[in-house]
Amino acid sequence: MTTIITLTMNPAIDKSASVGQVIVERKLYCHSPQFEPGGGGINVSRAIHKLGGESTAFFPCGGLTGQYLQELLQQEGLTCRPIPVAGRTRENLAIFEESSGQQFRFGMPGATLSDQEWHRCLDVLVALEEKPTYIVASGSLPPGVPDDFYARVARLGKELGALVIIDTSGTPLRLALEEGVYLIKPNIRELGELVGKELVNECSQQASKELVRSGNCAVVALSLGAAGVLLTTADGCERLPTPLVPIKSKVGAGDSMVGGIVLSLARGKDIRDAVLFGIAAGAAAVMTPGSELCRRDDAERLYRQLSEDKII
Repeated sequence: MTTIITLTMNPAIDKSASVGQVIVERKLYCHSPQFEPGGGGINVSRAIHKLGGESTAFFPCGGLTGQYLQELLQQEGLTCRPIPVAGRTRENLAIFEESSGQQFRFGMPGATLSDQEWHRCLDVLVALEEKPTYIVASGSLPPGVPDDFYARVARLGKELGALVIIDTSGTPLRLALEEGVYLIKPNIRELGELVGKELVNECSQQASKELVRSGNCAVVALSLGAAGVLLTTADGCERLPTPLVPIKSKVGAGDSMVGGIVLSLARGKDIRDAVLFGIAAGAAAVMTPGSELCRRDDAERLYRQLSEDKII
């Protein structure tokens, strides 16, 4: 049986609201806020669920906000494995300015995890009775967690026989690649940080090919924003376009893309089809307000259009 687990080391409650205009040093009165579960891997699991699939979300969880996070996830029907920690789960804030149509996003640092707490997050994976087929480790690392944490996840994935997908940036991504992973989904800036230079299109192809050639990863799905995705495997490079859609919010688009990719792989699709579905899921996410993520009908419709080369 194909199983997917996600690991989110820095989960959050995403609070979003709107205001007429953001004015410096003036008390601003927002409209009724919305509260949704957040954090990289949690959003991947949410996207998988919205797309008709199943996964299990693992995450450290603490305090009253941690309890509320669990309630929100239960309301969405997700299968969860919260890992108790002493610190309080963080909250993030997104404000939509109605006058300009712009969104202001404020990410807060997570609670500091002790050595015992972050080790426990690995131990629960080792103790799983049913070994996962895919492990998606996504998002930032909170204070107290070492930069090589995702490298440890990659090593553990090999021991469990799982394919590991890492979606992060900076030193944690570089160290994970040194260990070796199945798939990464950087943007051009993040890829440039990995190779130590600013990239343009032709250089980004070469950098992606070198990562695959070195054995550090089997698949690079390089996000090019509105220009689509550059898919690189041992078979070569191909740019896959993204459909033009009305943009309401970009929150969770990348996580929806990862969710679409891993769900399609779990359903037996090849990597090209899986990335196409991921692109469709990411595009569907920007069509929804706040941090709602993708809607299944939109994702499946856009995937059909991409598959038939009928790009809107």
